[in-house]
Amino acid sequence: MSFTLEIKGELCGVQHKQPCCLQAECYGLWLFSKCFRLKENTYTTESAPVARRMLELAAAGAGVSAQLSYAVSRRSRPAYRVSLPEEQERVRLLSAFGHTGREPSLRINRGALEGDCCQGAFLRGAFLACGTITDPNKAYHLEFAAPYQNLANDLYALLGEAGGLGISPAVVRRSGGYGVYLKDSAQMEDLLTYLGAAGAAMELMQVKMYKEARNNINRKTNFETANMDKTYSAAARQIAAIAAISDYRGLDSLPEALGELARLRLSDPELTLRDLSLALGISRSGVNHRLQKLVEMGEAIIAEKGVDGLS
Repeated sequence: MSFTLEIKGELCGVQHKQPCCLQAECYGLWLFSKCFRLKENTYTTESAPVARRMLELAAAGAGVSAQLSYAVSRRSRPAYRVSLPEEQERVRLLSAFGHTGREPSLRINRGALEGDCCQGAFLRGAFLACGTITDPNKAYHLEFAAPYQNLANDLYALLGEAGGLGISPAVVRRSGGYGVYLKDSAQMEDLLTYLGAAGAAMELMQVKMYKEARNNINRKTNFETANMDKTYSAAARQIAAIAAISDYRGLDSLPEALGELARLRLSDPELTLRDLSLALGISRSGVNHRLQKLVEMGEAIIAEKGVDGLS
């Protein structure tokens, strides 16, 4: 089951505390179902809970009797088709929320939302009808699909006001309609909780925490790997330079302090600056300074003898 269907299943279990909220959810669900019109149309969903919720809300919230039948979705999966085949039922549904079906542009009738509590119920219904959310393991994206621009703009405004959450949606033109979407995971969590899907919000939060922890581990690993590569690269350069000195001049030609460090570096190439400083009883900066001198001497010999330079 997709994450979207899981959320819709959870939302369909929300109990209405006030009759006004029941009507508001009914309004949101049917308004965005593409059946909110005088001309007969059908709404198809793969979610059995959503299909049942539509019928129950139509009867309880608008006194309308809808029809349910079985269908196949565009993805060739079992689905449910909800419709209002009787014209008088469609008229009754529209008029229940202050519409005639002859408006030049379909808009959200704010007058049908009696109180602040009704906004969440309306948006829950809208999400049940046209909402989708991407699997958070892949990306953060929650979207409402709206068939008309003005309806999308009204939904955009309502989401921005919802519950004082500070949600900042965006609107995009889609093929056959418009999308009102969120990409901020924290805002998605807040909205899902506001709609009544606290379980889904918690799951989203857990996925985000896991991804952040994994990314932190990856960053730390990459940082440590880069440091190791840098250390090994520097050590290889030092050893190549010391080998050139040994081959062409001999380590005995070096001053005692440099000779002691050169022999120690050759004997154990994996020693760090800290290891070398402890072994010689000098500071790491002192070790680094001496190693630089050895590298300069070795590279000068390589250049003089015509041997391939060090990278």
